Amino acid sequence: MASASKQITTNQNFERYAYMFMRLSGIALLFLAVGHVMIQLIVNDVHNLTLQFVADQWSSWGWRAYDSLLLILAVPHGYNGLRNILEDYIHNERLMRIISIVLTVFVIVTVIWSLIAIITFDPASVR
Repeated sequence: MASASKQITTNQNFERYAYMFMRLSGIALLFLAVGHVMIQLIVNDVHNLTLQFVADQWSSWGWRAYDSLLLILAVPHGYNGLRNILEDYIHNERLMRIISIVLTVFVIVTVIWSLIAIITFDPASVR
């Protein structure tokens, strides 16, 4: 009985942290995503969004950090939202656990792979 109680407490703690992450990352993403859209689509013309434009932006570590932060917050935020929706519709605990593991691996691989691309991008190779 003690292990079941511990699992319930662990699940409640995870859900509490996931809830807080969604709220805090949502506030941060509101500013980051709106800022990103303003910069990419309004301040700059849509027709200027080329690889050269990205290379010029990513020649600064500030822009790389901004895009990295947007990535680090947006992908897990979306994953957590999808996980919550799936839990509403999938009532098979084993299937939900498998889906959660697959999605978690996908999120980790996607974030790491994307961060490697942002960090190792060489703006000089575009010019």
